[in-house]
Amino acid sequence: MKIIYLANARIPTEKAHGLQIMKMCQAFQGAGLKVELVAAKRINQQFKGVDVFDYYKISTKFPIKRLWLLDLVDWSCPLRGLLVFVQNSSFALSAFFELLFKKANIIYSRDEFSLFLLSFFKKNLVLELHTFPRSKFFLYKWLFRRIRKIIVINNKLKELVIGLGIKPSKILVAHDGVDLEQFDVEKSKEQCRQELDLPLDKKLIIYTGQLFKWKGVYVLAKASQFLEDDCQIIFVGGMEDDIKKLKAQSSKLKTKNILFVGHRPPAEIPYWLKSADVLILPNSSKEKISKLYTSPIKMFEYMASGAPIVASNLPSLREILNENNAILVKPDSSEHLVQGINTILKEADFSAKIAEQAYQDVQKYTWQKRAKNIINFIN
Repeated sequence: MKIIYLANARIPTEKAHGLQIMKMCQAFQGAGLKVELVAAKRINQQFKGVDVFDYYKISTKFPIKRLWLLDLVDWSCPLRGLLVFVQNSSFALSAFFELLFKKANIIYSRDEFSLFLLSFFKKNLVLELHTFPRSKFFLYKWLFRRIRKIIVINNKLKELVIGLGIKPSKILVAHDGVDLEQFDVEKSKEQCRQELDLPLDKKLIIYTGQLFKWKGVYVLAKASQFLEDDCQIIFVGGMEDDIKKLKAQSSKLKTKNILFVGHRPPAEIPYWLKSADVLILPNSSKEKISKLYTSPIKMFEYMASGAPIVASNLPSLREILNENNAILVKPDSSEHLVQGINTILKEADFSAKIAEQAYQDVQKYTWQKRAKNIINFIN
């Protein structure tokens, strides 16, 4: 059985979707499928010369085909929205001509534009849906009826798709996942800190991932004003422009004890998480993607790390987190975030208890189990 994973994405990339795509290709292959990744041929100077399989720690290789497109997204100009449309359309056309006569049991993709064109001639299409922008409402309404199956990353997205008249039996909820082996770090917290040149005498409050405002990072930065002097907040990740914006805002607020380390390779993230006293998932409730539709990979990585979690009390996160495996706090509130952090730092037994429960709960959210569930559902 052959699956073609079609991805309109730079691979590798500093964004989480690159990790998810590569780990799912690995998991599909591990489940016995013949896998081919068809991705965009996009320029990414940051990863020039980097081996994609080494970067994502993929042990068994699979073929990767790079498709031509008009690579315009990184151009800075007032017409950026139009350029994004042109780029996506050019990739969809390349994918159409590449895959029209290519044999595969399944063509699997997160790119609705490409599947839209292919849907006029192919019946073996599966869409994985991660968000639901209203600007694409009519495209989705047309596409959902023509493709074979729909994979969504949480229950709220399933409700939206059902609301368009799609039968529930055509939709599978498959939350994101984690590579448990990668996060099984044998070194102690102190050893991890020494390797990363982090202080041993500080209480480290760590956030990993992108620094978009809807992820709540500005709320976390502001929280530093209310923390004890022996606490340090560390932001691991983010693109240069987003780091600059958050640093500027932090400077205005006169925040303290904040460290920005920038983007780190996926293989290094387990050591940052193992170094933490508290892991933070401060998503905002002000945007629907955060409040309702997300299934953050970092959430599952946090759970696998063994460190206690403080997270925003949002419907999207509550599909996985609860009062038994995390401290859930009012979103968009630095004061409530600090209360949650202080509870973790002051109540060691309770913190250990919820961290252990999170570790037990995440055992069912591996990439391998996710791939098997998807394959069984498609078949």
